[in-house]
Amino acid sequence: MKKAVTYELLHECKQTGARRGVIHTPHGDIQTPVFMPVGTQATVKSMTPEELKQEVKAEIILSNTYHLYLRPGSKLVKEAGGLHKFMKWDRPILTDSGGFQVFSLGELRTISEEGVEFKSHLDGSRHFFSPESVMKTEEDLGADIIMALDECVEHGASYEYTKQSMERTTRWAKRCKEAHTTIDKQALFGIIQGGFYKDLRQKSVKDLIELDLPGYAIGGISVGEPKEEFLDILRYTAPLMPKDKPRYLMGVGTPDYLIEAAIAGIDMCDCVLPTRIARNGTAMTWNGKVVVRNATYERDFRSIRSRM
Repeated sequence: MKKAVTYELLHECKQTGARRGVIHTPHGDIQTPVFMPVGTQATVKSMTPEELKQEVKAEIILSNTYHLYLRPGSKLVKEAGGLHKFMKWDRPILTDSGGFQVFSLGELRTISEEGVEFKSHLDGSRHFFSPESVMKTEEDLGADIIMALDECVEHGASYEYTKQSMERTTRWAKRCKEAHTTIDKQALFGIIQGGFYKDLRQKSVKDLIELDLPGYAIGGISVGEPKEEFLDILRYTAPLMPKDKPRYLMGVGTPDYLIEAAIAGIDMCDCVLPTRIARNGTAMTWNGKVVVRNATYERDFRSIRSRM
């Protein structure tokens, strides 16, 4: 069967592992390394699809399964023709599994081997995510790349709990693969977990590689830990990942972290940071952050573009 997504390695730096490549998808090619703007609820807030294409030159964007599941609902999106038609975006899309959002709910969720029961942050209604139900939701949404359900443990979690969580994440990835039916249209990526324990990261990579998925992501870092710990796990884990498949680092968006990710050999990153801070009056430029609400800019009539 033809694969929905493939990776072509163009060049690799022997010293650092940094690389250039192309990810081929049903909705076009993606030049890597790439940053993915986040359209949590099927729109990148404050930006039109035309602006994303013409101004940002975005080749792929990310949407969130948790939020779209709750509102407007994946079945409605499917009825509209899938995410691409729903949001008028004809380039590649990636949907996360919603796992991070669910596990961020804290006391509002309960984890079991079967999945996660949680209360909606919107109205308190109860819902349940299993690997099988998440696959059905993501297939209804219709993104080119879909993520397996995982558990993201908090920084500082004990070794024993992190080990149990990592092993459960692997079992969930296997169930996701078994439940995934749109193999020729959507590529299922697995998520490497293991917290800040290198032996667990190594075991997670090894076990997920055995599932022979089309791509792999590093999850569970950039969750509030010191930068030194982030870099240590990133630089340890990235070289363990397959060279012939896309490598995705989840939830990273600050310029310094993006550069470190690219140097480590990561192909894809995403974060809400750029649009979130923009909506609150902060622009990211080549000359650093510009907080337009500061008094120093009261009579500065230059455009933001002139600073880029």
